[in-house]
Formats: sequence, structure tokens, C-alpha cells
Amino acid sequence: MQDISNLSSQLDSESEKNQLKLIPQLIETGESGYQALMEWMVGCRDRKMATIPMGKAYQILYKHGTPETKEFIVQNFPTGIVPLNSESNIDYQPLQRLLADQDFQKADLVTIQKLCELAGASAIERKWLYFTEVGSIAIADFRTIDQLWLVHSEGKFGFSVQRKIWLALGQDFGQLWSKINWKTGNSWTRYPNEFTWDLTAPRGHLPLSNQLRGVRVIDAIFKHPAWSVNS
Repeated sequence: MQDISNLSSQLDSESEKNQLKLIPQLIETGESGYQALMEWMVGCRDRKMATIPMGKAYQILYKHGTPETKEFIVQNFPTGIVPLNSESNIDYQPLQRLLADQDFQKADLVTIQKLCELAGASAIERKWLYFTEVGSIAIADFRTIDQLWLVHSEGKFGFSVQRKIWLALGQDFGQLWSKINWKTGNSWTRYPNEFTWDLTAPRGHLPLSNQLRGVRVIDAIFKHPAWSVNS
């Protein structure tokens, strides 16, 4: 087992991919490893955007649940690690808590609820989106939702992840459904029991984004200006 000082030093200097591997190794050293992880998180605190390793570290400390880690989170990350920006005064704290707990099934339901709130009263009442409503959703809000999913899933889930896969497949939705396991052969994946609600799922498997209501909603999501580099 590597010593804590060596692991901590590597955590400061390695790529995000290697940081994800180092964090569990640090925790295996025991309480001193948790302390080193908290010290590393303090150094990351002032970043404008949370990283995927920060998300993993936050989840580990959040779940550890000792008085010390609870106090650390309250003092240093009282609203989580992802800035909850909203142009529509939407509260994303419930979504952040569910994703920090890795309760992806409930988080998926709350994601749809938040998108409906953003789309307006009619969408709230029917509990799902029309594709024509997607364009009215603010860029900041789409990015907040996506960042929450991305950061709390080790980079596996999120609309931006799904979109990258779709683009790599030549914008072929038929191939996308198979790639992210929304369809097997000619059979659609049945909600909810046939979906995978943990990190063993294929990359891009979640969130579902009206999966049972055809292609037009997700097509509108992928074409939203939130994903433009210059937006």
C-alpha cells in the first residue's frame, strides 16, 4: 500500500482519469486517507467548475457520514460542489442530493420534473415535455443539470455525454439506442426494471429524457445551444 503523502502528491498532479483511480486508494488507508481527501478538496474549492474527481471525492465524504466529514461538507460545500446556476430561479438542491447519494432512478424523475418546471405550467401539468418547449429552456439551467449528472457519475451520465456518442455515431439515433442500451435488437428497454440505475450501466445510459416519447424531444435537447462552445 502506498503511503498517504505519496498518494496525496499524485492526486495534486495527475490527470483526472488517474485521480479517479487514486481516490479509492487513498480511502483504503483509513481515516487519515479521508483527512487527506478533505485537504485536497479544500484546495479545489475555489475552482469555477467542479471536476469529475471532485465529484467522486465529494460522494465518498458525503456517504462516509462521520461528524468530521459532515462538518467539513457543511463548512466548505454547503450547497454541494456544482454551482447551482439558474436563470429561472429553479432549486437544484434536491437533484444534487440524489445524485450525491447515487440514487439515479429518483434523480432521473427529478430531472424530468425540473425540465418541466423550466418549460412552464403546461409541461408541469402533463409531466413531460413537448419537443417545441425544449428551446425555451435557459442555457444556464441545462448546463447545471448536465454538470450535476456528469460530476456525480464519474463522467458516465448526462445529456452532453449522450450527445457526444450520438455525434460520434453520425447522428444515427438507431445506433445510439443500442449503444446506450435503450434498445436491444428490436426490443425497447422497459421502464423501470430493465434500465440500470447504477454505474455499471453503459456510458450515456442516463438520464432518460422522455425516452418513451419518441426521438423529437432528445433531438431537440441535443440541438439546444447549451452545448455550443461559445454559448
